[in-house]
Amino acid sequence: MTKKIISICLSILLILSIGGCAKQKEEAPAGADNGSPTTLKVGFCPGPYGDMWKTAIAPQLETKGYKFEYIEFSDYVQPNNALANKEIDVNLFQHSIYLKNFSTEHKLDLSPVTEVPTAGMGIWSNTTKSLKEVADGATVTIPNDETNQARGLRVLEAAGLITLKAETDKAKAIPEDIDKNPHNLKIVPTEAAQLPRTLDSANLAVINGNFAISAGLDFSAALFNETLAEGYVNVIAVRTEDLSAQFVADIKDAATNDTFKSIIEDPKGIFYTFQKPVGW
Repeated sequence: MTKKIISICLSILLILSIGGCAKQKEEAPAGADNGSPTTLKVGFCPGPYGDMWKTAIAPQLETKGYKFEYIEFSDYVQPNNALANKEIDVNLFQHSIYLKNFSTEHKLDLSPVTEVPTAGMGIWSNTTKSLKEVADGATVTIPNDETNQARGLRVLEAAGLITLKAETDKAKAIPEDIDKNPHNLKIVPTEAAQLPRTLDSANLAVINGNFAISAGLDFSAALFNETLAEGYVNVIAVRTEDLSAQFVADIKDAATNDTFKSIIEDPKGIFYTFQKPVGW
């Protein structure tokens, strides 16, 4: 009888153990598949893209069991280095051309996951009310990193303030490539994050959208707003080795589905006026 009781008890324990394992497997976060992390470290620069992630992407991923740790960087250099060094798992702050150029220059193996709606550059001033009133010899600050410096010059050209030399590779333009400068503008390349602060001293500033929003600048008050060219819409980036991971597939779905689009297109939200990716 004792042996029979022991046998029954062991059978019950075995059944409970199997049931417990099945339950754990059933409740495991989706990110646990394929070795993906369930707590994702996400990097941003100051501006709206951290808010975009937290309001339009994270809630969807949380239903799949993901948790998040957020790291904000003060410049455009640290987020990609941190991603390559595995200090973070994903970042959202840059356009694809910057990602490609930075990765090539620093020999990093990083890749875009998908494009997201993006705030373009703008030209702001605390002293000039319109581009028709730009003073001769005015000081203009633009970003100093290679891709955004060229972009800033193209914004000034699109605004009719300068003309670049015909033979210039406009993706790599520098101030020396200016052909016509009717207002004799003094172009001052400046770290992108500091551009809003230059409005106290410069006549005009060409400011990246994320830093403009972070500084509380009103796009309707900009003297000129950029129309983004191909390659200048921001992207979510990961290490290339992770492109096939489940967490990357889940991120891509969350950043492209109808739930995401409905949040972005909410007229009461801050993303409503952002330029949308091709095929949106």
